[in-house]
Amino acid sequence: MTTPTEPDVRLDDQGTIVLVVPLTDRATEWIGLNIPEDAQYFGKALVVEHRYAQDIVDGMTADGLVLT
Repeated sequence: MTTPTEPDVRLDDQGTIVLVVPLTDRATEWIGLNIPEDAQYFGKALVVEHRYAQDIVDGMTADGLVLT
């Protein structure tokens, strides 16, 4: 089994929020399936409070997404 080298998601810590930026279709699909419809976005980036960011990161990595 090979490990993907290209990231699916970029995390951008903005201090009070974290932007979760999907870089692949796979990441966009994951967000669509796992994040509530009323979530906030800044462009294509999911806007997340720090208190929720770790759970999202854990879910993404558990499903095999590569984060940077």
